[in-house]
Amino acid sequence: MKALCDRFVPQHCSSSSSKSDTHDTSPLVSDSGPSDIKSKFTFWSNVFTPSSSVSQPYRDSSSSTSGHKQDCTTRNGWTAFVKRAFMATGAIRRFQERVLGPNRTGLPSTTSDIWLLGVCYKISEDEASGDTDAGSVLAAFHLDFSSKILITYRKGFEPFRDTTYTSDVNWGCMIRSSQMLFAQALLFHRLGRSWTRKSELPEQEYLETLEPFGDSKTSAFSIHNLIKAGESYGLAAGSWIGPYAICRSWESLACKKRKQTDSKTETLPMAVHIVSGSEDGERGGAPILCIEDATKSCREFSKGQLEWTPILLLVPLVLGLDKVNPRYIPSLIATFAFPQSVGILGGKPGASTYIIGVQEDKGFYLDPHEVQQVVTVNKESPDVDTSSYHSKVLRYVPLESLDPSLALGFYCRDKDDFNDFCLRASKLAEESKGAPLFTVTQTHSAINQNNYGFSEEDNIEEEGREDDWQLL
Repeated sequence: MKALCDRFVPQHCSSSSSKSDTHDTSPLVSDSGPSDIKSKFTFWSNVFTPSSSVSQPYRDSSSSTSGHKQDCTTRNGWTAFVKRAFMATGAIRRFQERVLGPNRTGLPSTTSDIWLLGVCYKISEDEASGDTDAGSVLAAFHLDFSSKILITYRKGFEPFRDTTYTSDVNWGCMIRSSQMLFAQALLFHRLGRSWTRKSELPEQEYLETLEPFGDSKTSAFSIHNLIKAGESYGLAAGSWIGPYAICRSWESLACKKRKQTDSKTETLPMAVHIVSGSEDGERGGAPILCIEDATKSCREFSKGQLEWTPILLLVPLVLGLDKVNPRYIPSLIATFAFPQSVGILGGKPGASTYIIGVQEDKGFYLDPHEVQQVVTVNKESPDVDTSSYHSKVLRYVPLESLDPSLALGFYCRDKDDFNDFCLRASKLAEESKGAPLFTVTQTHSAINQNNYGFSEEDNIEEEGREDDWQLL
């Protein structure tokens, strides 16, 4: 592996911020894998440790150069810098293709239906032949896709506590992917699923959605506060984490913020509920959504004032060993038809993305592996440039190549919406041919009962099969 790095990664590489219109550049390969975290992070640190790397503290180098050196930089330095940057970009792209596979963009098919967070786009034959206009279904899909919140690596923010990190390059992609999912849930809550970004002048609710995700300690859902809330789950500046740990970290942060504020000024106006395995930790198998527990989460969120509140369900999963078991792919695809879907946290090993749509067996995703300068967004500044929070570039990945550790997200606005979700999830479990992503039950007493349409013969048969599940 070291030889591969020596060949494809230059000794001096630099990354620069880019605007949303330049999102067609290949994403950086930067995060270490979930297994053997320490050794892999050391590997990546060795690769990206030059003084020009944005993963190091952000410094102004002008103060340390003499007048003669500035003169040389004026004449020859810029040319050398451009040359090195060009070589670094090419090396990173080649290295990315070796590790993540080729960067696939555009539509994998021009005729198959597209599902994007609960909305289906049926492409007509005319559009498939290239006869499209601004009012076409394909144009509507592109507008919908580009309206989804993109949160990427940032540089130039205040250092984390007791560290010198001023950027999350090389390690923060899972945190950024989770921020995208939560931001999307907030956007659905405030503006509805049908909202799209049509005008340059943003709405106040839109700015209020982005504001908590700023890169400072004062922003409620910043990377700083997430790391602090998730310390007990292994979160630390410079370290990579998996989907389960980030889900629990969000649960912890949401609980903390709820205790600090009243219901009228709640930053996250929804309960956060983790769907996991049974409490005794011995059953294994698919996670279980217990309606009794979800109701309890809503009641605790409202501090006992309401029986039900909006709720965000997070379902961390392990669907195989080295890659997703093909048995689960049809169910993964089907979840994007749920109107409650807010996507999947997942990607290749050690490189998380935010998957928001599917076409056939390909997943469309937003990629956090791009370095951009910190942007301060607040509702008092309606003229702020929010273009870095969106992308028009369609990227897709074969679902069969995903890392088996991932997490599903579902936002339910009210009790009726939650009941609809439970019906859809139960039906999906019944149709999963013995490989459900998760199951639904009313109470804990019903967990050991067979309530999901499976016959006893099916259960006996499944006991003899290899189980790829890992209890979370």
